[in-house]
Amino acid sequence: MQAPLTMDNLRPQKLYEQVKIHLRQGIADGTWKPGEKIPSEFELMQRLGASRMTVHRAVRELSAEGVLLRVQGAGSFVQPPTPRSPLLEIHDIAEDITRRGHIHRAQVLVLESRPAEAEIAAEFSLRPRMKLFYSEILHFENEIPVQLEERYVSPAFAPGYLAQDFTAIIPNRYLQSIEPPHEVEHIIHAGQPDARVQKLLQLTAYEPCLCLLRRTWTKAGPATRSLLTHPGNRYSLGSRYKLADFNARPG
Repeated sequence: MQAPLTMDNLRPQKLYEQVKIHLRQGIADGTWKPGEKIPSEFELMQRLGASRMTVHRAVRELSAEGVLLRVQGAGSFVQPPTPRSPLLEIHDIAEDITRRGHIHRAQVLVLESRPAEAEIAAEFSLRPRMKLFYSEILHFENEIPVQLEERYVSPAFAPGYLAQDFTAIIPNRYLQSIEPPHEVEHIIHAGQPDARVQKLLQLTAYEPCLCLLRRTWTKAGPATRSLLTHPGNRYSLGSRYKLADFNARPG
């Protein structure tokens, strides 16, 4: 275990950075393991002789960097390694979570037919106010929310969509069983969630989100439009591939 850190070896101009180093070292050497709770901010203040503002900033920044997970009313915990999902593929979040040896659970928030606003209707080559199927599903990994899925689906493509139990089969798996997409578009951006999304994903006011907008087409036309919102410090998207695999493809 590392030796206690004191204010004698903290540089005054960067106290919070030294507190961050102290916490990172404790995580690296196993003092605090993934999933374990670190000392409270008050305990860190006493241990390090640092001010509350200094400790609070260090913990807040480590949370934003994905090193710690702050749970309101419970404290701060060491984050397990951030799961990564493939970017260029349409992945199955339930399979991803299960493959890591964790437990997936889906909570259906909305499942209905609704009139499409003009912008959404245009993406499906429909007139405004024509009906689309819509679902909102919150996905959990070991009871921690990791994705809010907001999806529009063409009734012509999946007429039985509203009859499905999406706690038993996730929408992606069901839609792939009808017909794999002929074309896929991915657009990624970071954003600040509104109060509702913050509450659903259990985020603090300053935590950003990673958003993936996915549109799919079959040969018959537009099929789905999905907005997948992830806590920025609990999820990442990435891929590895050989350029030859793409260069060999036509046009």
